[in-house]
Order: sequence, then structure tokens, then C-alpha cells
Amino acid sequence: MITISPKIKELVPQFKIGTITYHDIAISESPQMIKGRFQLFLESLKLEDKTAADYPGVAEYRSVFKKLGTDPSRYRPASEALLRRVLSGKDLPPINSGVDVNNFFSIRFAIPIGLYNLDKIEGDVEVRIGSVEDTYEGLNGREMNMEGKLLSADSIGAFGSPIVDSKRTMVDESVKNALHIVYLQPSMDGSEARELLESMAKMFTQVNGGTAEIQVI
Repeated sequence: MITISPKIKELVPQFKIGTITYHDIAISESPQMIKGRFQLFLESLKLEDKTAADYPGVAEYRSVFKKLGTDPSRYRPASEALLRRVLSGKDLPPINSGVDVNNFFSIRFAIPIGLYNLDKIEGDVEVRIGSVEDTYEGLNGREMNMEGKLLSADSIGAFGSPIVDSKRTMVDESVKNALHIVYLQPSMDGSEARELLESMAKMFTQVNGGTAEIQVI
């Protein structure tokens, strides 16, 4: 079960997330076709002559961070960090077929999206604001202090955030079951959100196989 803490709803009444639960997937090196499509997409972005701030998803998520008490210039939403990297001309090295597709979605929709190893998540998940006890080793190799920041936690503790995720639930080629947490734009209505999740689930399972179940929370 996945829930959103009442405190978040109080500060951002329209706050919503989407989840996609995958079973029996096969993560591998990204197929050449996916690498090629991704590269073409990134090249087309660079030609648009935009900054990250021009994307509605980025602007809206910066606003969410501010309402929740996080300075988005100090702790950027991961989607904004990815967009800034691409728009500045830097490469995005391929990692695997799960993470690469996730990065594509995050840049394409300009919203933070986390992909997690479902078998490393214990008990129920809550999306909440971090407390002083919430720390984890981030994918960037740093010890992350998540106090006052938006995060997802299970019965063990915090494991993900729209800023940076933890090593504990990272997705590698051994993963068979996974969870997508999609930080939807609060302005998006329910039917639009479901459409977005369905298109994500379809592309993800086309590349990685398996089954997918979606939910808007």
C-alpha cells in the first residue's frame, strides 16, 4: 500500500503521485534501438533553444518544493538536474534498460520519477516530508540527510526522493520486480495522469517485458 502524508496534502492540496508496479521484468543493457531513439530525442531538445525553467513540469515542481520548505535552487528536482545537464550539452551515459527508460520519461515529461527494486522495499510505502532520522546512501555516493525534504519511505526507512534516490533500492540487471513513483504535476487531472502512466507502462514493458499495474494516488 502506498499513501501520501496528510502534511503534504495540507501544504499542497493538489499533490498527487502515480505508481506503476512491474512484475517479471528483465533488465539488461539498453537495446541499440532505445539508445538511438534516446540520443535523437536529446539532440532535438538541444536544438529547441530552451532553458530548464521553460518547461512547465520544472516550474511546477520548483513551486512544490518551495511550498514544502525545500529550496529548489539548492536541492533541485532530479528531472530539472537531468534537463539542465542535457541542455548544457553534456552527455547522459547509458546505465541499463530500466534506468535509461526512466531517465527518458523524466526528461520527456519534465517531472521527477523514481524507479525502485520492489523486492528491496519492505511493508507499506509513505510519501512524506523527511525527519531528522531520515538518511541514506544516495546513488551519487553521498550520505544524504533528508530532513525537511520530500521522500518515500518503507518500514525500514527512507529509500527515495525526487532529489536523489538511495543505493538500497537501486535498479540493476538482477531486478525482476520494480516500482515507479511518478511525481505528477499537481495541476494535472486524474484522467490525464492515468493516460501518462499508461503510456509509460506500455513503453517500459515493451523494452523490459513483464506486466504493469498503474495507480493514481
